[in-house]
Amino acid sequence: MDLKEFLKKSTVTLLDVREKYELINEGHVEGAVLIPMNEVPSKIEDIRKFSTPIIVFCRSGIRSEKIVNYLKNKGFKEIYNGGGFKEINKLLNLS
Repeated sequence: MDLKEFLKKSTVTLLDVREKYELINEGHVEGAVLIPMNEVPSKIEDIRKFSTPIIVFCRSGIRSEKIVNYLKNKGFKEIYNGGGFKEINKLLNLS
């Protein structure tokens, strides 16, 4: 299943790992949960409660890839790198 198909699921969680200032300066993705990258380790138990699949994104996709790998190492299964927030917004608007 490709990213666009995941985004159509009603159970999908969008996890934004950018910093708050990036969200303010660059824009947000409707319905996304903001947990900056450096806060993810302390929020693992909260993230475990999220609906799956979980699509992680940031500004360019680099931080989100790191977080996806980190969470997979912590036992997460349905977690995917969504890349940058502009790409996610574009895909959401095409749905």
